[in-house]
Amino acid sequence: MQINTTYNMDALAAARLLPDESVDCIVTSPPYYRLRDYGVAGQLGLEETPEVFIAQLVAVFRQLRRALKPQGTLWVNMGDSYAGSGRGAGDTKRSSQKQRSNAGSWTGDAHKAFKGGEVKPKDLIGIPWMLAFALRADGWYLRQDIIWHKPNPMPESVTDRCTKSHEYIFLFSKSPRYYFDAEAIKEPATGWNGSKFEDDKNLINHPNVGKIRQRKPAGWDTGKGGHGSFHRSGRAEAIEYYEIAPEASTTRNKRSVWTVSPQPFKEAHFATFPENLIVPCILAGCPVGGLVLDPFNGSGTTRIVANKLGRNAIGFELNPKYIEIENRRRAQELGIFETINEYEGLSKPLVFTAS
Repeated sequence: MQINTTYNMDALAAARLLPDESVDCIVTSPPYYRLRDYGVAGQLGLEETPEVFIAQLVAVFRQLRRALKPQGTLWVNMGDSYAGSGRGAGDTKRSSQKQRSNAGSWTGDAHKAFKGGEVKPKDLIGIPWMLAFALRADGWYLRQDIIWHKPNPMPESVTDRCTKSHEYIFLFSKSPRYYFDAEAIKEPATGWNGSKFEDDKNLINHPNVGKIRQRKPAGWDTGKGGHGSFHRSGRAEAIEYYEIAPEASTTRNKRSVWTVSPQPFKEAHFATFPENLIVPCILAGCPVGGLVLDPFNGSGTTRIVANKLGRNAIGFELNPKYIEIENRRRAQELGIFETINEYEGLSKPLVFTAS
């Protein structure tokens, strides 16, 4: 296979063609269960039961694990689904396509498959964790669940639960020790004002901060009978905290809740990856010049961001219409690639192959 190309192929069939240990990092968002019909034969996501859907994904990721380098990582974004009642607003035949896709709330006519099983109509199915546990059982190391917090989620016309404003990103690895560039994704240490970390920012115990605590006025009688910070006579003693940090760091390890607004793209399907959501995945998971793979390429966000960050990328996409969308996006943003590649220290922009 040629790098910097999207292949119009089924994910499993394409994965079988990958050479062993050839990919540095996989960043992807598979089709969500029962939320959208992409209109292509062989698509994932419309299986009769969640178990069959998960089994199909496990088969794909098993082939991808073979193709991943020993130090490689897998980042999977997966939304959840509710078991629909098959009638009313929850039926996929009556709900709008946009609401079904963005809210992640309806399986509609799939309700028949759940009769007599553990999942009842209106149940949250738990698709993300079903996938996470299944991949772990298949040999992947489940390293972390990351919460994608959406500050402006799609409104939902529900009255018996909260509007959903989060999804999951799971970090998996092929081996116990793997490539992870924590420095590349460090974030500002909020609360730093140049001289101390303030208590109300929960950073007073920052490991890089040397602390000197002094009670004032010094020398007050707070011994036996003084009840700690209270003077024997009953007057409260003031306490001041002085934080001495001549070499304190102004950054910290990235936290596991990522606040990223959904990024609309009028040409693509509604489940478009926000670019800012996958930048940390690629920066931390793939070295510069390495190879990133998205086996469910969609409109090409993973490949585009990877190339912007100085990484090579390939994608698999079953629907040829999305490959056309990606090609238009790439043509529009090619100048941005050159600028960012130069910023990253590359001698020249990457060469892109028509796909």
